[in-house]
Amino acid sequence: MTLIDPKTPLGGVIPPIITPLTPAGDIDTRSLTRLVNFEVGAGVSAIFVHGTGGEGPYLSDAEQHTVLATVTEAVAGRVPVLAGVSDIGTNKVLKNVGIAEQYPVDALVTTSAFYGSVGPVEIAHHYRTIAARSDLPLYAYDIPVFAGTKLPAELIVELAHEGVIRGVKDTSGEEDGFRYMIENTRDLPGFSVITGSDITGDAAILQGAHGLIVGVANIDPHGFVKVFEAASRGDWAAARIEQERLHKLRLIAKIAAKRISGFSATIGAFKAAMVLRGIIDHDLLQAPLQQINEQEKEQVAAVLASQGLGRIPELSRV
Repeated sequence: MTLIDPKTPLGGVIPPIITPLTPAGDIDTRSLTRLVNFEVGAGVSAIFVHGTGGEGPYLSDAEQHTVLATVTEAVAGRVPVLAGVSDIGTNKVLKNVGIAEQYPVDALVTTSAFYGSVGPVEIAHHYRTIAARSDLPLYAYDIPVFAGTKLPAELIVELAHEGVIRGVKDTSGEEDGFRYMIENTRDLPGFSVITGSDITGDAAILQGAHGLIVGVANIDPHGFVKVFEAASRGDWAAARIEQERLHKLRLIAKIAAKRISGFSATIGAFKAAMVLRGIIDHDLLQAPLQQINEQEKEQVAAVLASQGLGRIPELSRV
């Protein structure tokens, strides 16, 4: 049983939540529960676990179980839970699907298979095979910078009309394809086109996108809910003002990017910001990803302060 209505596109703000760790490297279930309640309390429309920001492909089977058990218990049916199942091959994805299906999740999300090169034929086979093996709605995730392959917009539309996928999260930055998918799936009542861009959410909604799956919503979900609500009622000036503020916040991802990888710099800055706000307790990352250093954390703190984002007192009691 899924909370996602097959005739209504999934939309709104959907944070791809990070996976907090303890100093020993275990899943920090206390922080994870606090994070979920913070996000749901901010008015988000769903929770996405095991995505890129959640370091999903790094998680062991046991860690996947812990995250899914913790998140679904904390959500308690208040909003849909989307489970990322991405992996390097179809059979490994199906194994992750089997883990996710043991919990009350509402949909699956996956990239194409990665590491080995794939093209449209392999991508289509990948999604059709997964859809045939699960009754849960399946969402495609287009993030070529990590998956190594761009999902062709024409193929996404084809799979949508076949009923193989229920929507797409587009983090490709390829505007022609994004608009093509919006224009060519409008006749599908339950199909969602969702942007993965933290900085163009207002523009995406103006084009006809249904929602935002954005990493910075881990830090400031209230801001993105404001963007979505303003855009949904056609108040584009309010949406733009809030989106520009969030763009300034997104710049924390660049603070450590000259010292460590862009991925480490981004997730490291997000986790550091969340510690500073009291949302999670520790900012460790899955190896081989690296934390940002103390000097860089001071710069993150300065950006938070400039945006009026301090420690959240009520979270410290949770």
